[in-house]
Amino acid sequence: MNPRRLAASCAVLALVGAAAPRTTAAGETARLRFAVRFPESLSREPLQGRLLLLIAASPATEPRFQVRETNAPESGQVFGLDVEGWKPGEEAVFDGGVLGYPAEALRDVKPGRYHVQALLHRYENFRRADGHVVNLPMDRGEGQQWSRAPGNLLSTPREVAIDPSRDEVVRIDLESAIPPIPPPRDTQYVKHVRIRSERLTRFWGRPMHLGAVVLLPHGFDEHPDARYPLVVFHGHFPYTFDGFREEPPDPALPCEYSERFRLDCYNRTQQELAHQLYRDWTAPGFPRFIAIQVQHANPYYDDSYAVNSENLGPYGDAIQYELVPFVEKAFRGLGQGWARFTYGGSTGGWEALAVQVLYPDEWNGCWAACPDPIDFRAYVTTNLYEDENAYWAEGPFGRVARPAHRNWLGHVSATLEQSNRAELVLGTRSRSGGQFDIWEAVYSPVGKDGYPRRIFDKRTGVVDREVAAHWRDRYDLGHILRRDWSKGLGTKLQGKIHIYCGDMDNYYLNNAVYLVEEFLEKTTDPPYAGEVDYGDRAEHCWNGDHSRPNAISRLRYVQMFAPRMIERMEKSAPPGADLTSWRY
Repeated sequence: MNPRRLAASCAVLALVGAAAPRTTAAGETARLRFAVRFPESLSREPLQGRLLLLIAASPATEPRFQVRETNAPESGQVFGLDVEGWKPGEEAVFDGGVLGYPAEALRDVKPGRYHVQALLHRYENFRRADGHVVNLPMDRGEGQQWSRAPGNLLSTPREVAIDPSRDEVVRIDLESAIPPIPPPRDTQYVKHVRIRSERLTRFWGRPMHLGAVVLLPHGFDEHPDARYPLVVFHGHFPYTFDGFREEPPDPALPCEYSERFRLDCYNRTQQELAHQLYRDWTAPGFPRFIAIQVQHANPYYDDSYAVNSENLGPYGDAIQYELVPFVEKAFRGLGQGWARFTYGGSTGGWEALAVQVLYPDEWNGCWAACPDPIDFRAYVTTNLYEDENAYWAEGPFGRVARPAHRNWLGHVSATLEQSNRAELVLGTRSRSGGQFDIWEAVYSPVGKDGYPRRIFDKRTGVVDREVAAHWRDRYDLGHILRRDWSKGLGTKLQGKIHIYCGDMDNYYLNNAVYLVEEFLEKTTDPPYAGEVDYGDRAEHCWNGDHSRPNAISRLRYVQMFAPRMIERMEKSAPPGADLTSWRY
């Protein structure tokens, strides 16, 4: 019998079935238990996945929607169990020894009346080309959101009196499955394409696909001889083209408050700005080009970070050499590096810079806003090469928790330990779909068990220097720029790098930008001839607009960057390049 499967089976036997109260690490007896089961009507076959117990103080939304990894004081409570071979009618038991977030254990939940829900995030088996068999949650059109993934099983929330000291079993039945998501519809301007990737299919051992949401230029059908530049808007999973609305704003749309921007009726603002993009896009004189957003959700996250990875597979090459040529052929793209540009914010900001640096001849400029850590000496608030511990700044007599999230005044809402514990509760082995887990899945080597090696211990924060060295040589963009600039990379990137970040970025991303800027400003052979800029007291995700608040400028990426891309192309296009067929 496979030793991995034997170990997993033993773990399941400890989790499924009746469980007696047991002593916690703190020496206290955990008395309250929650027992969860599912009926044959939902599945006659045994199931595997991550089973979550969710507890909320507020009935405003379902408990599954109240978990906040970056706001521990406001988060709902969650506990998690791995289940494998879980049969209909069997009980999986949450007791005092199960890890939770924000409270670490059931004993830490204050007595009271709460709203309780259970959810199973379902996993599938993957037999990869490297010989490993791994159990992972395949994306099902939702962009790797465990709380919304079609096919996940859940219970109806109900109010329960909770007292951790009481010897009691609370039983919960999973009652339904989240329904499928209907596919988006094509319009005159927005098209949705999907291709089978041969590179990814070989890696994952099953058919794997890439998609693109394509925004066609105005006049596309009326100008059949025109060939267009391509602009890739990198970012999180797009259901359809974000921020583009052909219909006028809905005057009857109920107002929704934006907690992030502290603005009422922000959903109306989003519709107004989306329709404004449509009006600008179709206006005379607006640059004509193809814009796409890439759909590359995978078994670990809502996108692949657009690079090749030992754990995710060759997504970088698949996007660059399969998807991009397909789109350019299907929609009359110019199909040359001088006519391709990329931009994005946050994850998309890192991706925009990464593809420009790692595929320097294939792109003619990147505009990277609030990028994820682009230098791992500032991996949020940890230096992965010097700090012994990611969670704590330690001295001979004391230690201070490293922060993970702040507001523009510097008030901290989550530490690195809390954010990572939240992910560990939501999914072991880098399977939470969370931010730190996807960095680990993309950047790390494959471990002996087939899953990503930890950059640091998820419970203690101790950094693994060997894994950090692997990250540095392949994905630390600041290191790669310093290492290869004088070896020819600088010549290929001159004039192409533009980076923007708020100096009070919520995730401390400006710290890594400072380090990269320090190097770029010193380049002379050649000088980088680009731009690095900061927004004063601006939060995540500032994109270089000094004239508008962040809540507005983040909805105007296309209008902001399109003229700069066209200017760059006109200055750098090779002799004889087509600079006219698409200018109408």
